[in-house]
Order: sequence, then C-alpha cells, then structure tokens
Amino acid sequence: MKTYDNLSDHKEEIQANIEAWSKTIQEEIFVIDDNFMIIASNNANQGKSAVGLLETPIIMNALAKGEASQSYGSIISKNTTIPVMNMAFPIGEGKKITGVIYMRVDMSSVYDTINQSKQIFVQAMIVGLIITVILGTLIARSITTPINDVTEKAEKMAQGDFSQEVSVKSKDEIGRLADMFNLLRTQLDTTLFEMSSEKNKMETILKHMADGLIAVNLEGQIIHANPAAVQMLKVTQEEIERESYNTLIRQLNEELSLEQLMERCTEGEHSDVFEKSGSTYATRYDWFKDDDGNDVGIIILIQDITQRQKLENMQMDFVANVSHELKTPLTTIKSYTETLIDGYVDDPVTVNEFLGIIDNEADRMNRLVKDLLQLSRLDNNQEILNRKEGNLISLLKAAVKKVEITAANKDQHLNCLFNEEERIPVDMDKDRIEQVILNVISNAIKYTTEGGRIDIDALKMDKSAVITVTDNGMGIPEAELSRVFERFFRVDKARSRAMGGTGLGLAISKQIVEGHQGTIELESRENKGTKVIITLPLSLKKGISNIE
Repeated sequence: MKTYDNLSDHKEEIQANIEAWSKTIQEEIFVIDDNFMIIASNNANQGKSAVGLLETPIIMNALAKGEASQSYGSIISKNTTIPVMNMAFPIGEGKKITGVIYMRVDMSSVYDTINQSKQIFVQAMIVGLIITVILGTLIARSITTPINDVTEKAEKMAQGDFSQEVSVKSKDEIGRLADMFNLLRTQLDTTLFEMSSEKNKMETILKHMADGLIAVNLEGQIIHANPAAVQMLKVTQEEIERESYNTLIRQLNEELSLEQLMERCTEGEHSDVFEKSGSTYATRYDWFKDDDGNDVGIIILIQDITQRQKLENMQMDFVANVSHELKTPLTTIKSYTETLIDGYVDDPVTVNEFLGIIDNEADRMNRLVKDLLQLSRLDNNQEILNRKEGNLISLLKAAVKKVEITAANKDQHLNCLFNEEERIPVDMDKDRIEQVILNVISNAIKYTTEGGRIDIDALKMDKSAVITVTDNGMGIPEAELSRVFERFFRVDKARSRAMGGTGLGLAISKQIVEGHQGTIELESRENKGTKVIITLPLSLKKGISNIE
C-alpha cells in the first residue's frame, strides 16, 4: 500500500483500494488516521471514530510504538456473538507514523473446526471452552473497568471536581493510561490552584492600591478599573461596565482620550501631570500586550499627588521664608555694624541707638531660631511633654497676669469671663500650654487697636476643657483663614514683621495642642475680630483636691 503524509487527503483513493482488496479476502479492513478517525473500510464505517468501535489499545500501541499489535475479542451481529481477531499495522516508518491499517478477522470458521473436533476431544474441548470463557471475562473486565472508571472520573473533572483519582491495577496500556490520567489530574489541580492564588493576590493588590488603574482595550471598552480609579472618575461600577472609556474620562481630563493616549505611546511609556477641581494628578500609561506580543490595549495609572504637591510647595515656601526672615535682620545688623566700624558716627547717642537696633535684630534672630528648633523637635517627636494634672484656671490667671501691662500700654481691657474659683483639671505640660495661651492672647493684643477689648473664657464641656480668646481687632479675611496655622504665614506680612512676629507662633501652638490630644480652631471676620478656641481633654482622675 502506498504511504501518504496525510491519510485524510486521500480518502477516496484509499477506499477504492480497500474495496478492491475486499473482493479477495473476507476480513474486515479499516484504515485509521492518527486522530483515530476511520478513513476507509470495507464496511459502512467510513468517517466514524475508531474509539469505542475498535480496540483502541492496539491502535494506540501501533501509533505510539510503530509496531504491529493484535488482540482477540468478539462482536455482536444480529444477536450473535462472533469471535474475532484484531490486528493493527502502522502506516509509515520511524516518527512518521500517519495511521494504522486495522484488520478484524472472523474466527467463526476456527471455532467451527474446533466444534467438529468435539467428538474426538469432547472433554478437552469442554475444559478449553471453560478456560476461554473465564479468560475472556477477565480480559474484558481488565479492559472495560479501567476505561469506564477513567470515563466516569473525567466526566466529574469536566464538572470542576479535580479530586478524582483512578486506581491503577495493571502495568499495561490501560494502567499507563490511568497513570497519565492521575498525573494530568494532579498537574491540572496544581496549576488551577496557582492560577487562583495569583488571581486573588492580584485582585487584592489592585483593590487596595491608592492609585487608580484602568485597562482599556482597542475598542475603547474598560476591561478593568480598580476601586481607586472608580472613585477618581466619580462613577459607579455599573457605569464602568456600561459606558465607554472616552465618555467616562471626560469627567477627569479630556486630554486622556484613548486616541491621544495611543498616539503618545507610539514611542513607549508616557506620563503627564494635570489639575482638576483643586486636585493634582500624575498619570502614566503604556501599551499592554497579549502572549504573542501584539498590542491589545492601553493601561493607565492615575495617582493623586495633591498632598505631595502641597507639601512640596510648603517646603519651598518654608525655605524661602526662613531665608528671608534671617536675611532681613542680618542685613540690618551688617549695615549698622559696618557704619560703626567705619567711624562715620561720633555722636554717642547715635551710637547707642545703632547698638540698640543691632541688639533688637539679634533678639529677633534668636527668637526665630528658637521657634524653628522647637518646631523641629515637635515634628520629630523630640519635644518631651512633661504632662501632669493641673488646674487650667490657675494657668489662665497666671498667663493673664503676665500680659496685663502690655494690654494696659495699649489701653486695652482684658475681660476674664471664667470663674476664678472653679477648678478645671487637665493633664498637661504647664509650660507648653502656658506658651500656647500666651501666644494666643499676645496675638489678640498685638492685632487689636488701642482701646480694644479681649474676652478670655474657660469652661467644661462634656469631657473637654474649652478655652476661648475673643478680640474685636482687625480680623482675618475669609480667604486666608485656612492658612493661619501654616508656618511663616501672615495676613499682612509687612505689618506683622514691624510688630516683631516670626509667623511661627500659631504653627507651634497647633503642634503643642495636638500633642495633648486637643484641637485649636480660629474663627474671624475682617475688621470685626477674631475668636480662638482651644479644646483639651479633661483629666480622668477623680477625687484630687487643691490642684494647681
């Protein structure tokens, strides 16, 4: 018989040859390709699968080993069992086995001959038949039972149950098939477990990412968007699934349309920074590819850098302000010192005046450096608060006493509304809280015109002590209120410097109060006055008297 590279392409020619042979032989002939499909036969089985119809093990052996195989069995035809011999011969040589010639020989004539010999060998024939039946049954069971077991387990695996395992009872082809099935099941179960673990890990990472991540295919549909991205786009998950990417991204930035991203990514990863509704965002985007390296979409990473941008701006402002605050007194000191050194001033009165200015500027620098050092210690948690229970009223009375003369010099009235006989126990560092109170009252005196009024009050409210300092001074514009606790911030910088402030008092006060688990707030109206509210937690200790 001729050898073909692909049996399926020569079905008709092979079938014609088979039909020609069938005129001279009585055996059934099948030509089977390497996909177990019957290419030709001398009966009506062309085009059918050989699996289940013929003896699969000997076909597999012939295809795998390139060796002829045979087996015995039986078929049922018209309710009659016909014993047959099955033979399989490989088509091709070496590794180019393209199919199998399968022959099934009717053994009825052999058995007829045996039956004719019964008269001579009756007893031997009976024994032989019994042995044949027993062996046939055992062989049939040894073949069909494992196959049925494999079939049943494979069906359960197809339904998602990968705990199945086939018992191996022999070392023949069926046993090897069972071994391979068990190995396949184990490998598949392990692979699926690893894939599930990696998927869960990735979903957890994406879910808890602070940055927004969006994956878009080439058709403009969002494949994935993590919760951070959904929040940034201000949409719902249903809208993500329903709307196109270009429709949703307009709410954030129209310049991030899919067409523009694809154009920018022609040379690789690209990044941008933009602002929207007072927030600053940094974006990075690039192509993502399939297993074959083809571009299948764009992946976009959106990061909210508003706080970082504000911090960077604050750092730059802080450095600029520190430089300016130090440069001004240094310039004054150097100018007056050079004038004195050069001997241009002989008048003792003028000399003393110059020296006084130099001394004041040095004091100003000293205050600035002290405030900066204290802020640094507070920022780095190096400022140790010596907290003890004390009476807040006693501390207020002492603070008011220290600023009475300053207020009197401006003809201002310090109005103490609190009950001087009351006791408000607070766990506090007395020196630091007094520093806060003095700073707030001093600001009120400083920014209130002559003849003004400053009200000071303290009371218990739930589990907190509340201190309020209210003045009727120049006040603060509403637009500047959110910045009053920033370092070096001044509403009127020139006037504040002339009054001797460093611009750090309220920033230090906020740090100290928050270190006591309290809050400090400021309410103000321009040209109407300012109210500062300090809240501190009351002491939890009970039954202690004579607290100072």
